[in-house]
Amino acid sequence: MMLIADSGSTKTNWSIIGEDGIPRFFDTEGYNPYFQNSKAIASSLSGSLPADLDRRAVGGIHFYGAGCFEDKADIVAAALRELFPAAKIFVGLDLFGSARALLGNGPGFIAILGTGANTGLYDGTRITANIDSLGYLLGDEGSGYYIGKKLLGDFIRGYMPAPVAGELASTYSVTRESIMTRLYSGPSPNRYCAGFVPFLENSQADVDYTRGLVASAFADFFKCLVCKYADYKRYSFNCTGSVAYAFRDILADTAARYQMPWGTVLKAPIQGLVGYHGGLYIKLF
Repeated sequence: MMLIADSGSTKTNWSIIGEDGIPRFFDTEGYNPYFQNSKAIASSLSGSLPADLDRRAVGGIHFYGAGCFEDKADIVAAALRELFPAAKIFVGLDLFGSARALLGNGPGFIAILGTGANTGLYDGTRITANIDSLGYLLGDEGSGYYIGKKLLGDFIRGYMPAPVAGELASTYSVTRESIMTRLYSGPSPNRYCAGFVPFLENSQADVDYTRGLVASAFADFFKCLVCKYADYKRYSFNCTGSVAYAFRDILADTAARYQMPWGTVLKAPIQGLVGYHGGLYIKLF
């Protein structure tokens, strides 16, 4: 039996593949080794696994996650070893997982736009170039956090059209004071900001404003995390992530503005990773 995981800062998508090759799916919270230690990850995951999962039968795990750079990967690996002692474990960066999900063993440009953001170039076996996204405090342009931050900033400063501000306040029961308190005193401000992205998907109070805000964030994403790659225009734009998928029409328009051919956008890499690893796994039996 094999487990495949794709973990962002908010949620982890998992797939279980048995000898019949039929995948089962479940979700847990996101696990980022920059914010959680091995003990916290193991404790959370232990309480979220399917009740009928035989941990001793798991022979391999492929875990791709935000923050899982080489110097941090063993934090996640140690948690997985505690729960699945018989498994061979691979922990890699979420960008590498997106590359395999989007391109398989082919080369190209890949990106992630979810709660956070990332981009890179892939040669079919490894990431060959990566502009540091800098995380939510310094960067993550175009991400759910970044879009949510811009939305809340407009609300607090009074830059937001009145109909949109009224709808936001009533939908989420927020005030300037409640937002500031939650951001500066509460946990996971990146998740909190990203949690307002669905409002932009659904609000019809002023579509020009809401679409314009997202388009502006995507323009910042291209300027900071896409256009800095040499000859970026010769690559097609391929991306995973809930934000990319939700606003793929605006994202496609932005890519066209920056003269980058449109490629593939997936809401989540897990389906592509099941295809990538599942095919390899089935051949073992």
